[in-house]
Amino acid sequence: MNHGKEVDFVQNALIWNYWNESASIMNQWYPREANPPGENYYYWWQAHVIDVFIDGWSRTSDARYMERIEAIYDGILQSNGGTFLHHYYDDMEWLALALLRAYQTTRDEKYKQSVLELWADIQTAWSEQLGGGMAWNKGQLDYKNTPANAPAAILAARLHQCFGDKSDLDWALNIYRWNKDHLVDPATGFVWDGINRNGDMQIDYDWVFTYCQGVFIGAGVELYRCTNDWSFLEDAKRTAHACIERLCNPESLVLPNEGIDDTGLFKGILVRYLAELLRVAPEMNEVREVIKANAAILTKQGLDMENGLCGPSWDSRPSLPVQLSVQLSGVMLLEADELLRHMD
Repeated sequence: MNHGKEVDFVQNALIWNYWNESASIMNQWYPREANPPGENYYYWWQAHVIDVFIDGWSRTSDARYMERIEAIYDGILQSNGGTFLHHYYDDMEWLALALLRAYQTTRDEKYKQSVLELWADIQTAWSEQLGGGMAWNKGQLDYKNTPANAPAAILAARLHQCFGDKSDLDWALNIYRWNKDHLVDPATGFVWDGINRNGDMQIDYDWVFTYCQGVFIGAGVELYRCTNDWSFLEDAKRTAHACIERLCNPESLVLPNEGIDDTGLFKGILVRYLAELLRVAPEMNEVREVIKANAAILTKQGLDMENGLCGPSWDSRPSLPVQLSVQLSGVMLLEADELLRHMD
């Protein structure tokens, strides 16, 4: 298969295999029969569907991607009870990030208004418990983690870049500083998941996820773009190096199998923000090599050439059923690889 064709293949497979026409969202599983009745909807996964469709549109200008985004916007609203607001702050952050990109792509005011509504609610996550920081969910305000803080910093920084409100930059800086001070290893730059999950003030050092590295890298990149302060870029580079050293196979550079469900999305998120790092630091060849190595092994060994499906291990063929989260990570990887081809 020629370069560029693989990413079209997996993007098409995403639509063919997961699109639920009646609900205007993606099913959780392929094949359709694997979806338990009434259990096919995960709010934050749909946000990443929007993100990968914007990736597809940016690469091809194919109008069908925008048509799907229009449809899924309404589908999420319907499936979420007529509102985009949610119990989990990190979930809302992902939808706000995706809809902000949709607004920047289309200039459709409905996306902007939805982002601002989400951002106003997301701000209620901040409290002075644990010295500041964003809570993970509305029912546990004293549990704070990287998944709720780093994407919020990315969002606030991008809002500042888009609309110029200094208060958004202040939010981004405060959130980022809390995340760095509390959940980043000062010795290595490796990012820990959360603190006080069980009400014992303990950090979950044993929760080692690609996702946490990716979003902290992304926050550093966006704050560098906002401020031109090299310290943010150095933070991002340091975390990327620590991530590669600790999580990639030392010989093949393949990223780990993190399983299914929410963690099935984690590698794709890491790769998205590694690609963003390369936009501002193209000299980071180790990052480029990780993306290229994983994309090469996925297309050579891990891609189901009949159905366009990706598994949780990028170096081996998937077995049915395949979850949407896992497929999305594969799409993100191949979109990032294609982006690099145009950057090189």
